[in-house]
Amino acid sequence: MGNENNGMVRSHEFELAIVYRITDLVIIFSTLVMLAWWRTGHVDSDFQQLAIGLGIVYLIVAESFTLYRSWRIASVKQQANTTLSVWLVTAAVILAINYFLKASDNYSRIVFAGWLVITPMLLIVWRIVFREILGLLRKTGYNTRKAIIIGVSETGLRLQKELTENADLGIVFKGFFDDRDALRLSDDTQYSGKVRPVYQALELAKRAKVDHVYIALPMHAKSRISSYLKQLSDTTCTTFIVPDFFTYNLIHSRWSSLGNIQTVSVFDSPFRGFTSVMVKRLQDIFLASVIITLISPLLLAVGLGVKLSSAGPVIFKQDRYGLDGKRIRVWKFRSMKVMENGGKVTQATQNDPRVTRFGAFIRRTSLDELPQFFNVLMGSMSIVGPRPHAVAHNEEYRHVVDRYMLRHKVKPGITGWAQINGCRGETDTLDKMERRIAYDLEYIQAWSLWMDVKIVFLTIFKGFVNKAAY
Repeated sequence: MGNENNGMVRSHEFELAIVYRITDLVIIFSTLVMLAWWRTGHVDSDFQQLAIGLGIVYLIVAESFTLYRSWRIASVKQQANTTLSVWLVTAAVILAINYFLKASDNYSRIVFAGWLVITPMLLIVWRIVFREILGLLRKTGYNTRKAIIIGVSETGLRLQKELTENADLGIVFKGFFDDRDALRLSDDTQYSGKVRPVYQALELAKRAKVDHVYIALPMHAKSRISSYLKQLSDTTCTTFIVPDFFTYNLIHSRWSSLGNIQTVSVFDSPFRGFTSVMVKRLQDIFLASVIITLISPLLLAVGLGVKLSSAGPVIFKQDRYGLDGKRIRVWKFRSMKVMENGGKVTQATQNDPRVTRFGAFIRRTSLDELPQFFNVLMGSMSIVGPRPHAVAHNEEYRHVVDRYMLRHKVKPGITGWAQINGCRGETDTLDKMERRIAYDLEYIQAWSLWMDVKIVFLTIFKGFVNKAAY
């Protein structure tokens, strides 16, 4: 029994969930106690009641986010993002309750603010440490699961590589199964390893000799997949279908339902659902409000410089594409003698005669972009996202750059992943635009709150002044 199961497998999921819940509550309570003791020398009843209330709300929110599910096959980033989202929602609920009850004066603001900031970091750090410990244990054979793959396909081979190279997942690969002859498999996939017939895989599943079965057959093998699923339904194995369309470069694909019909999105936005939209929007409002307050003297100075340096309005509003390709008006300090906003917009070039002397300075230092923080407050833009292009440029490049319009699956940003990687200024060659779009799509695929923070931080040092910004 010990050798067959290679350690305790299923029974530990419930136990680990209990460990997570208890540890989370201990961190939440102990962090508050230590901060309160450090600040005031005691923990009064108001803070005790607050801690109990926050702990209850946290557990309820955590359940709605399925925070205590198994994270064995999920990434550290996914687990960290979910933990942070749970904390942000919990904090928002507690802040709202205290606001309406007018109870915020009962607490030390320093303690409360420190608690809200430090606790989520500790919740994430302990999860990372715990994952590492579990990973080390799984590498020794403890708490592992055995997996087989039906279908020697490109997808199946990629899956095998992931399983064998990531032993900390605790999923032990036990072999390929396929009914195609060896010569055909070698021609199709260049695979020459041992492959057993599928009926043996089904027998192993029925005898509970394996825990995970991955079906990695092409989509046109519908009848075979249906047959295998019917037989596997008579087992206790966890069965996965890994369709071959996941080999394509998708943008935030996800399962969803249309009535009683299951669908999978191929190109989607990372900002679907209440949590991600709320986190992104709150981040934008907070940062834009703080930045506008800090740079208000600079805004006045630049505005005055534009007015005195040349005739015309201070603010130039240009039509650009926003979220889902809808037109928005983007604000900029005017830097040219002309204000092109029609079907033909010529990009600024080096020593462009249309650019005023003061305009050249504010373009080179990105000061002309500062009014866009008001676009962020109004909701048409975000602090971080793909830079918006003039409508005329969108219509030009959407026909020649592959997947160009997918950059509009998110709001355009004041700064972005492409900008901090050097993609600024004139795109006088197709290669430059393709490189910019590649970075934009990479941002959409990899988006997280931490990535936004990283981009904002790097923008301070390398995103403002650029020799390519004419």
